[in-house]
Amino acid sequence: MGKDRLAAFSDGVIAILITIMVLELRIPHGADWHALSAVAPAFAIYVLSFIYLAIYWNNHHHLLHTVTRVDGLILWANAHLLFWLSLVPAATGWMGENLAQPLPTAVYGAALLMPAIAYYLLQLAIIHRHGRHSVLAKALGRDIKGKLSPFLYATGIALAFVLPWASIAIYVAVALIWLIPDRRIENAIGNSSQKI
Repeated sequence: MGKDRLAAFSDGVIAILITIMVLELRIPHGADWHALSAVAPAFAIYVLSFIYLAIYWNNHHHLLHTVTRVDGLILWANAHLLFWLSLVPAATGWMGENLAQPLPTAVYGAALLMPAIAYYLLQLAIIHRHGRHSVLAKALGRDIKGKLSPFLYATGIALAFVLPWASIAIYVAVALIWLIPDRRIENAIGNSSQKI
């Protein structure tokens, strides 16, 4: 099977998740600054979650450029990723209504940790299909950001019960780490096409 249907389906799911999140935002009840400030926490968490979904969409897009054929393992690994991403809107809504409360902050961290693990498993499935010398395997290298992120999420989850604001700061920091464009896959694809 080719990768086009997988990419189109994944793009559609992520677009729906973003739509669901924006529909969860509440309109201010009133026309003053106080009414606007009442919805500010939910909006801030929405922005953070939107950035996370955009990062996943962007990296998923680049990831699929390394795929020539899709097998069942890749399909299931991709579905696994989409499952965990589908929980982000619910965690976002709960966190937005209960900003810096221990349990919602920890659950939000778990909603960030699980897609990171699923994305790693998707990478492994692609490498399994295409080999240890594939474009993706070469591009990932040591994958410092990919290995550091789950550790930071787990730290944020644990801290949520003691210092919820520190957890939120960690979640923001991980998003900022991934906002810096990662050119490994683009460079690896460019290098492999120059050799042909």
